[in-house]
Formats: sequence, C-alpha cells, structure tokens
Amino acid sequence: MNRNTDYETFARDIYQELLAQDGLTVEVLHNQVIQGKAAKHQIDVFWEFDFAGVNHKVAIECKNYSNNVSIGKVRDFKSVIEDIGNTNGIIVTTKGFQSGAIEFAEHYGIQLIILREPLESDWEGEIRYLDTTIEVHDLSITNTFVKLDLVWFKENFPDIDPKSVDISFTGLNNEMYIVDELGNKLTNFLELENNLREVFDSEGCTHFFPFSNGYMNTNDYGAIKIERVELTYETSKTRSKHVFDRQLFTKALVHDIRAGKIKFIKK
Repeated sequence: MNRNTDYETFARDIYQELLAQDGLTVEVLHNQVIQGKAAKHQIDVFWEFDFAGVNHKVAIECKNYSNNVSIGKVRDFKSVIEDIGNTNGIIVTTKGFQSGAIEFAEHYGIQLIILREPLESDWEGEIRYLDTTIEVHDLSITNTFVKLDLVWFKENFPDIDPKSVDISFTGLNNEMYIVDELGNKLTNFLELENNLREVFDSEGCTHFFPFSNGYMNTNDYGAIKIERVELTYETSKTRSKHVFDRQLFTKALVHDIRAGKIKFIKK
C-alpha cells in the first residue's frame, strides 16, 4: 500500500469505531465505485443505511496532504456528492483547510475534518499526563497473647496453677472466637486484626483489646474467661508512582472544523 491508501484505510477504521460508539452496526467500506446520475465515482470511504424508511449515504474524501486543502478540491467533491445524490459529504485531511474552502464547505453543508495521529501541540489545553501515586500500608502480626482472668481460673480450676499449666488455643484467625458467658460470639481474631488497621502506629506497637465478659475455647479446658487479647504488630509502607501518557494510548485526533470540537480516539 502507499501512504494515501494507508490514510484511507485509517479513516475507514476510525469512522467504523465512531459509528460503533454511536450504536450503529453499519459496515464502513473503503475504495467504493458509486454510480451517480451522470457518471461513476470512486469514493475513498463510504457507508449507507436505512433508518425509519429513509436511506442515508455518507461519502468521505481523504486528502493526505502536507498543505491545507484548497477551495477547488472542495468544489470538486461537491460535484461528486451532488451527482450521487442524497449523500452527506465529509473531507478528511491531515493538515487543514484554506479559509475559502471552509466558507464554501459550510455554505454547502460539507463537513471538514482534520484526522490524523495526535501531535505534541494537540495536547495544549488538554490533560495529557495523569500522575498516580499509590501508597500501601501493610500490617503483620508478630505476636499474639491472651491474658487469662486468673481469679476466674483459680475459682473454676482450684487444683491447677495457671502459671505452670499448658493452655493452648488453636485455629484460624477467622475461627478463633471470643464469646460471652452464654456462648454468643463477640468477635474473632481476624476482626481484631482488621480493627488494628484503623489505630496502628507507623512504628509498630502492641494493642490491647479488653473484655469484661469474654471467653475462649481451649484445647484442654473448654471455655475459659479472659481479660484481654494483646496483638503485637509491625507495619510497612510502600509507595509507587505511575505516569500515564494519554498520547501513547491515543490512535487518532478528530477535529471537526465547523463545530470546533476535538475528539481523541483511544487505541
């Protein structure tokens, strides 16, 4: 393919996407020969569809120029779409249009579009770079201690010295519950750890969770009363910065001359 053919297929692909964004499933065609009233015409990009019993046709003339399109080119295209009849005309180019061409096209309802890949200058007044900083705070438990209610323990196990007996608690943090004297669940270790994320010190410390009527199930002694749970933890902090350049993810600029609107088409 040559550069002009490449530009024509580029225009076809962009308009296919624009129509899809508007909810139309029309196929946009490249390099079509259309029969007019007096002659056949080669059209760079073309599509048509019926809506509410009315036929709509669109013809696009592609001008991959390094200079502004002249009024003569617009006149020539006007003759083509008038011969085809009932056709909306669009001229797309990479550079721009002469002032006379703009006035002529506006008078006859021909749409003029600058269509190309975006340049550095196109981002003036637009948000191009998006800087994102993400700071993640992480917390890890380094030690867990359950303080027994020794008065209660001595009253209920008078023959056992709680300082020398081996009392163990086993389970996953979301399964190890603190309950009341009736066995109703108050909280579990996972919930306690999650609560730390609201109070933790950046340097790390020990946090105390007191219970006036809390019990825990042990492996050997059943439910025993506790005074508190102590969680010692460490924290870490990581920060990452990302710069998102919209130009790297933009494949086309569509500048409607008459409306003065610019649209960036994502890749």
